[in-house]
Amino acid sequence: MNREQLIGLIGQKKSFLCVGLDSDMDKIPHHLRNTADPVFEFNRQIIDATLPYTVAYKPNLAFYESRGIAGLNSLYKTMDYLESFRDQCFTIADAKRGDIGNTSSQYAKAFFSKHNSGFDFDAITVAPYMGEDSVKPFLEFEGKWAILLALTSNKGAFNFQLSEDGDGEKLFSRVLDTAKNWGNPGNTMFVVGATRAEMLAEVRKIVPDHFLLVPGVGAQGGSLGEVAKYGLNKDCGLLVNASRSIIFASDGTDFAEKAADEARAMQLEMAELL
Repeated sequence: MNREQLIGLIGQKKSFLCVGLDSDMDKIPHHLRNTADPVFEFNRQIIDATLPYTVAYKPNLAFYESRGIAGLNSLYKTMDYLESFRDQCFTIADAKRGDIGNTSSQYAKAFFSKHNSGFDFDAITVAPYMGEDSVKPFLEFEGKWAILLALTSNKGAFNFQLSEDGDGEKLFSRVLDTAKNWGNPGNTMFVVGATRAEMLAEVRKIVPDHFLLVPGVGAQGGSLGEVAKYGLNKDCGLLVNASRSIIFASDGTDFAEKAADEARAMQLEMAELL
């Protein structure tokens, strides 16, 4: 899905919601535990319930890789199911990869080359710490996106991201200012945590046209209104992720219905903000 298609999808659904498929086996409703693949069955019902209100889905790879081959099979079936809705949603591998160039090339194939791995995500999250040559391999795939970590919402962000050099420039600002030139607004996004919404104004001065993936709204307490106030641009330019607050809104047999209710509520607020 290219930039124009993504912008069109946002306009069509009047939503910039991304649903995180952090499908923790320990939190999946008990009535699904005896199905052939509880994680896939959970994901399938969440997707069916939330698709009208959602423009993106973001499986968090940790919840699949931690279960070995069984988890990867669940992920494969989930992505194969999403293939049926190819023009209705954007897909993000929340994998936070990034290594020396030849290793990153293999990671890119793992998530972008259906021929090689069976996976065909639209985008992948990437850690830019190792520099340009660790990111470039992900940008060599036509129509695919690298989403670079810039300013995260965890408390450890203060260890490095918010530290300042002798001129008072914060590290995350330097990352943004440098990395924006590795690609372009059509193949590069940046992660900026919602719990640092007031800093989105500073982010927008550096990358006014890029899309931002914003986690932290919902269970982590970030404000959607604040994110929109500082982060929206003329093309929307935002994908706001909510995971636990939607997919685990209920642990009963009504989990999909409750997930739809939460997604609908966010979509209605997003429509107003747009």
